[in-house]
Amino acid sequence: MMNKKLWFNEGELIVGERGPEPKATPTYPEVSLHTIEDLEILDTRPKVSFKVSDEMKKVYKETVIPYWKGKSNRDKIMSMMSREWLNAYEAGVFTEFQEQRAPGHTVLGDIIYRKGMLDLKNEIAHRISRLDFFKDPEAYDKFEELKAMDIAADAIIGYANRNADALEQMVKEERDEERKRELTEMALICRNVPAYKPETFHEALQYYWFVHLGVITEVNPWDSFNPGRLDQHLLPFYEKDIREGRLTKERAKEILMSFWVKFNNQPAPPKMGVTAKESNTYTDFALINVGGVKSDGSDAVNELSYLILDVIEEMRILQPSSMAQISKKNPDRFIHRVLEITKTGFGQPSIFNTDAIIQELLNQGKSIIDARNGGASGCVETGAFGKEAYWLTGYFNLTKILELTLNNGVDPRTGKKIGLELGTPDSFNSFDELLEAYKKQLNFFIDIKIEGNNKIESIIMRNLPVPFLSLLIEDCIPNGRDYNAGGARYNTSYIQGVGTGTLTDSLTAIKYHVFDKGSISLKSFVKVLSDNFDGHEEFRYELINKTPKYGNDDIYADEQATRLFEMFYEAVNGRPTARGRVFRINLLPTTSHVYFGQMLTATPDGRKAGEPISEGISPVQGADRKGPTAVINTMARLDHLRTGGTLLNMKFAPQFFKGQEGITSLTHLIRTYFRMDGHHIQFNVVNASTLRDAQKHPEKHGDLIVRVAGYSDYFNDLTPELQEEIIRRTEYEEMG
Repeated sequence: MMNKKLWFNEGELIVGERGPEPKATPTYPEVSLHTIEDLEILDTRPKVSFKVSDEMKKVYKETVIPYWKGKSNRDKIMSMMSREWLNAYEAGVFTEFQEQRAPGHTVLGDIIYRKGMLDLKNEIAHRISRLDFFKDPEAYDKFEELKAMDIAADAIIGYANRNADALEQMVKEERDEERKRELTEMALICRNVPAYKPETFHEALQYYWFVHLGVITEVNPWDSFNPGRLDQHLLPFYEKDIREGRLTKERAKEILMSFWVKFNNQPAPPKMGVTAKESNTYTDFALINVGGVKSDGSDAVNELSYLILDVIEEMRILQPSSMAQISKKNPDRFIHRVLEITKTGFGQPSIFNTDAIIQELLNQGKSIIDARNGGASGCVETGAFGKEAYWLTGYFNLTKILELTLNNGVDPRTGKKIGLELGTPDSFNSFDELLEAYKKQLNFFIDIKIEGNNKIESIIMRNLPVPFLSLLIEDCIPNGRDYNAGGARYNTSYIQGVGTGTLTDSLTAIKYHVFDKGSISLKSFVKVLSDNFDGHEEFRYELINKTPKYGNDDIYADEQATRLFEMFYEAVNGRPTARGRVFRINLLPTTSHVYFGQMLTATPDGRKAGEPISEGISPVQGADRKGPTAVINTMARLDHLRTGGTLLNMKFAPQFFKGQEGITSLTHLIRTYFRMDGHHIQFNVVNASTLRDAQKHPEKHGDLIVRVAGYSDYFNDLTPELQEEIIRRTEYEEMG
């Protein structure tokens, strides 16, 4: 922090950049090491590129790679993995979050609004003075961790003072009196925060931003670090400044807009390998929460909530992403304001059920106060803000397990046996026997995944400390333990299931056509899949159009979804982690449903080889044909409260929102779904015809933003496969 190049943008009110200029990012070879080929891909890929100079490539080739090869966290992870884990990983049974990034998927609480870094240094000194080297065998480790936290606190104070020095020099050179006044105030702010707790609205935002830069400079975290419930944290400062005449609503809005720009200047760190080729997203998944309830359970929507929504609508930029927490305590007026933004086609804010989030956190053992102060981050992941380290440990391809079961443990893409031999297709005499085989296969691969996860967690705990992040999360200082080593008050590891819709429809098709109607044998069905439906077009038409489908309030299909949910839940939930806590489940994909589809041959629902599978808990693209109310009735049959988050996407045509009736109807839909304990819902408002035109004439649609999974992105920046997947989603013109 004492050597980072400083950069100041013209007219900005919040200072600090991750790199030597906006939208620049380092690589993190201690976490994962880019190859020269990776750097070439990043430099030349046609959509969202990262420019890599010849000088940087030379330094990487001659210095960075030779030094770090075999020493990076990823190299350590891969060298520890069993052959079974590597086989499953290579086959697309699961992905691993920590292969390219470190943990850090967390959200800040209110600690920085109550304490300055000097306060935290005092707490550290107190804890060190109380270490018991007679009786505590961990005393020395705690001493080293606390000393590291103290150094990290000094580092961010030093960085702020460097910015203050530079701003004071800029004041001397500035000729515009208004800008000179702003620069003088900004310099004073940097002298105060983060050394001391903030006293004003502007100081609170600048303090957070220094903290944000510290977290993403220390290591390459897995996305999502953000201030969380910004309208709650900032409200006391906003009201006090307004009351004492230091601030106007218009000035507060301007400072917030500058804050938004800072987020948008911080791209996600560059990917590598297959991900570098396929993942063009620039976003870092920071998700700012507004609304919800207060610590006492009362309505938390306030004037600042609406002001932040105004900023979101007016700025219309990808980062930070935003969400509205909706409780039964919140007024309909708040939902209406959110939907006024949604209907513009921005893809933000996403909408979450506060009451469900609270219950999910209570089910996980959090206190009621910590649950009420929590929310969602990243895509849809639930956590206790400022008090929890909740790691995402990788996506799990639920549909691949069925494919392996139908092929007696053999991956039909490669011909390699990687799973259990549980019987050939003609050996299953009933649907229940097939389901039992699926369950055994699922448990086999979950065991492999969890064993790998525990190795990874152990490696990270020992080799990748984050003392600066540990300063910011409750209980790490009292425990004298690092955030990455279980120091937080709560520690959760999530495994994210992907392909619920595709898996459900596939098993439904087998039950319907093989075991109930008897129109085809399972052996013949598997042969049809191996042919990728070539020569079986009529049967494929029947699978797609004349077979019960998940997402249509059809109990025949939905029953399979609930049975499969139970299997996944029982396979994962409560299993011990290396950090001394337990694994839990999420149901979300980000963009992995596209990659997982590429790793699958044809599936029994009529999907052809290589096509994306369903995303989140959403129905298969185009399979929901009875309207939004049927969709939410299906989704409500899943037990969201036993997850840490579920993701539901819907697409509405713009004409749905003509007049107030559309917003009123959608408000009722949201309220109804949330009364049924639905966790999350989000909307794309765009015509398929517009998206097709954007594919043909991208130059005409440079500002077209769509909701992908748990984040929004420019349509033009998406891969062709992801563009097609979004186009295929069912488009509603009426509630139905």
